[in-house]
Amino acid sequence: MGLQACLLGLFALILSGKCSYSLEPDQRRTLPPGWVSLGRADPEEELSLTFALRQQNVERLSELLLPGAEFHHYVGGPTETHVVRSPHPYQLPQALAPHVDFVGGLHRFPPTSSLRQRPEPQVTGTVGLHLGVTPSVIRKRYNLTSQDVGSGTSNNSQACAQFLEQYFHDSDLAQFMRLFGGNFAHQASVARVVGQQGRGRAGIEASLDVQYLMSAGANISTWVYSSPGRHEGQEPFLQWLMLLSNESALPHVHTVSYGDDEDSLSSAYIQRVNTELMKAAARGLTLLFASGDSGAGCWSVSGRHQFRPTFPASSPYVTTVGGTSFQEPFLITNEIVDYISGGGFSNVFPRPSYQEEAVTKFLSSSPHLPPSSYFNASGRAYPDVAALSDGYWVVSNRVPIPWVSGTSASTPVFGGILSLINEHRILSGRPPLGFLNPRLYQQHGAGLFDVTRGCHESCLDEEVEGQGFCSGPGWDPVTGWGTPNFPALLKTLLNP
Repeated sequence: MGLQACLLGLFALILSGKCSYSLEPDQRRTLPPGWVSLGRADPEEELSLTFALRQQNVERLSELLLPGAEFHHYVGGPTETHVVRSPHPYQLPQALAPHVDFVGGLHRFPPTSSLRQRPEPQVTGTVGLHLGVTPSVIRKRYNLTSQDVGSGTSNNSQACAQFLEQYFHDSDLAQFMRLFGGNFAHQASVARVVGQQGRGRAGIEASLDVQYLMSAGANISTWVYSSPGRHEGQEPFLQWLMLLSNESALPHVHTVSYGDDEDSLSSAYIQRVNTELMKAAARGLTLLFASGDSGAGCWSVSGRHQFRPTFPASSPYVTTVGGTSFQEPFLITNEIVDYISGGGFSNVFPRPSYQEEAVTKFLSSSPHLPPSSYFNASGRAYPDVAALSDGYWVVSNRVPIPWVSGTSASTPVFGGILSLINEHRILSGRPPLGFLNPRLYQQHGAGLFDVTRGCHESCLDEEVEGQGFCSGPGWDPVTGWGTPNFPALLKTLLNP
């Protein structure tokens, strides 16, 4: 049966069926902080929705009747984004509902990256100091030499994703490399953009991702997956994952710097996205997600505070990257916890077997464990690894910008270093790393600098007083197994 006939059949079901089945009864329909209603949408206004068919995909479903939904305009977020959403639940015909996981673009608001520019610290002297994190600082701290770059001859590539009308500019990348890339071989431009690359102003988030993925994973072919518009901005993770699933030749490492609070998403949405993440891992892709920039997080449940995990960082099928700072802010020294580093325990996904030993050890030995009522000790624990996340230089719209911070910075750095390891594996006839977590935990963080000092932020109440989890020897839910020591990590991960 052709696609047109299938669509006509679906429309017939909608027009004749009894709409009484709600797909996402647990989806919250309250406004996130920072968003305001601009009033109800005009009945004639054209809307773009996502129908997530169960293990299927169609190109277009339009003019669908969704009894119960009522569309309103909203504006919010750091860039004053305009979206259309329904504050009321929707329903589908009983005959159609078994074939649809959820309808996107109705309730969920665009995910956020809490990338921030911190105040410039006070400098008391100048001898032997660095004035912010640049590629040379990254390479020195993680023991990358000028020879630790891609060969340019292997079939190796890496990618990052940009969402929500965030764009990189080639001119910014060129200027960044002129300023900071003189000491190592690098590629001058992105090899391929998948999706629409807009012509608007460059975003700091997109600029950061591209510049540090391409300077850590230097001289390696780099792709950018771009979902810039409003429709793609509604369900960017699923849109992006469907792009991956529909391509046969893909980069081996993918980094993403966006996330949502788990509790803001319906079970249907989380489970469908997690299924796609599982499929990507099964294909041999290495997916890295930022752990978030709110520490353990905090929200109120039945009048009591609890920590607030983030998704997709909490998925058991991705490698989640936390954040660190230098112990001495202007010296390339040992690292401590960056207090914003996201981490904790999922309220949705159970602890995977690969991390059972490490997490059990942490829970039984940590001297600074928060009260058990604040977190789900049996959930998937994250992050898995970490890297510097404090005080980066970024070029955006031709302007060098200092002191940009967040796990949005640490994630592309770790991704680029993994791409260098893939380079060695491919040149020696081995397959790319693929899904990394089981190996990371089996090898107990070998090849990583263990971060053992510092705690991240959480609820400002009398019981925990703003302190979440604290780092310690071995794995912890603040910096994972630690930050990369390239020569040692290469030795650990080079052989099967």
